[in-house]
Amino acid sequence: MLLDLSKLFGRSKNSKDVAKERLKLVLIHDRANVSPEFLEMVKGEIIKVIKNYMDVDESGLDIQLTRTKSDEGDGVVPALIANIPIKNVKSSGK
Repeated sequence: MLLDLSKLFGRSKNSKDVAKERLKLVLIHDRANVSPEFLEMVKGEIIKVIKNYMDVDESGLDIQLTRTKSDEGDGVVPALIANIPIKNVKSSGK
């Protein structure tokens, strides 16, 4: 079951955006060897935690799982890259 974040947060996407998002998930899956469902769960959890402390611009949200060189040798390791535009920092946390 693929979690559609746009439905969860009330944003609607056109078919071009949906196709682009699906392609990104397939590419990420191939690079990081995780399922698209797993990546969507991670995105949802990250958003949930950050929203306890900050107001974020979800339209600009970009979270990717990719591979990068290891600092400890010549191997390649998974890397989580998140671009989360912050509108406002909440003063008291929740």
